[in-house]
Amino acid sequence: MPEIREKSQLMSASEIDRTLVRLAHEILERTEDLGKIAFIGIKRRGVPLATRLAKKIKDLERREVPVGQLDINLYRDDLSTVGDQPTVHAKQIDFDITGKDVILMDDVLYTGRTIRAALDALFHHGRPARVQLLVLIDRGWRELPIEARYVGRMVQTSANEIIEVKFTEIDQAEKVLLVEKIG
Repeated sequence: MPEIREKSQLMSASEIDRTLVRLAHEILERTEDLGKIAFIGIKRRGVPLATRLAKKIKDLERREVPVGQLDINLYRDDLSTVGDQPTVHAKQIDFDITGKDVILMDDVLYTGRTIRAALDALFHHGRPARVQLLVLIDRGWRELPIEARYVGRMVQTSANEIIEVKFTEIDQAEKVLLVEKIG
């Protein structure tokens, strides 16, 4: 595995929070019926994103938004590089997504392959009326025709750069870093 070094901090904890407030307002502006909306976070870092945005919308509108988690390990097209024996995790969407306006959430949009796998996994849970994508960071380099409707920040990267999102719930830190592969 190549070594990496930190190049810069792209977002602080307060910048992440302000971005989530803006994204919550964008969702509210673009949503006709809040009763049909549902958030699905892609494990790992899409889950805190979905949970935090649901809380922000509850604070703004006094409405609960159902939140689910999606584990895409069995749906990845690079399964042979992920591990020998994939594990099946229990369903973590405790509501019917059929007919819902689902907003699928992840931390970083890169090639689009994670989102393709997430769509495959999502449709095994039901048939939503509409699926939109929300990402904290869009770094370009798409390999598939996938585009986010809601984007926290666009960051142009080179091939040897990586975006690392750190959330307190998972990493005990709160920031977005630009790191570089060296060696």
